[in-house]
Amino acid sequence: MTTRRDLITLLGGAATLPLAARAQQGERMRRIGILADERWPPIDSLKQGLRNLGYVEGQNLEVVYRFAAGQAERYPGLAAELVALPVELIVALGTPASVAAKRATEAIPIVVQTGDPVAAGLVRDLAHPGGNVTGFSGQAADAEGKRLELLKELLPSLSRVAILVNPANSFSAVALDNARSGAIALGLRLDAVEASSVADLERALTAIRSDRPGAVLVTADRGPLMIGRTRIAEFLMTNRLPSIYSFYEHVQAGGLMAYAANYHATYRRNVALVIDKISRAPSPATFLSSSPRNSS
Repeated sequence: MTTRRDLITLLGGAATLPLAARAQQGERMRRIGILADERWPPIDSLKQGLRNLGYVEGQNLEVVYRFAAGQAERYPGLAAELVALPVELIVALGTPASVAAKRATEAIPIVVQTGDPVAAGLVRDLAHPGGNVTGFSGQAADAEGKRLELLKELLPSLSRVAILVNPANSFSAVALDNARSGAIALGLRLDAVEASSVADLERALTAIRSDRPGAVLVTADRGPLMIGRTRIAEFLMTNRLPSIYSFYEHVQAGGLMAYAANYHATYRRNVALVIDKISRAPSPATFLSSSPRNSS
């Protein structure tokens, strides 16, 4: 069973700096940087979307990758490398990458897709972000509660849930707060288990198995929880622990079910279009103040 929900909201009103005028697109190679933990599959969807808009890698587009490989402490240095090249725009995937990019530059446009950009200090508010950051908020306030509801529907007698979080990702605190509210409403006991690195996953998974909860909720994290998705899915299935995830890639890796946005469509259409808007802007621009939902 896989459940998918559209949870992508555009950050409106962000002032950004231009890449280049559209008229120059066929003449000049433009360089964008991607800051992430790994080559997450929707990155290829983004490149497809850019090709549809006339940005062809190797012809008029150079994409520079910097991957932290599950080591969040590497992000500041990797962001600094992109700024020093320089790149003309940074696409930052996830909260730790986005925070590092924002701290590295106030001049280069940054397109983020992160859980709660306000709580992370990336923008002032969703309608008027300000600064050089624009992009998408990828989680809704009730998402963790809805994931718990789905577990409860699957397991009516469910009473205890383990929630796996990465404390190095500031969004985890937001997710945990939302999950606790949802657990109270459903009469569930919620036990948090932390894994801040890939190396820490085995300890965390062993702790979950020892505690024997009725089910497991894995929160959104593009660091160790995403990189270790195959191991997490195999472990929980082997130990007969029903689970729900925040990314469809966990289900592809063998997890039970997900309540997630269609990130491939988001990157192919929405993120690519935002990058194109920046490339067209002859001066710092104001983006849409509305908050359209991504369609599945």
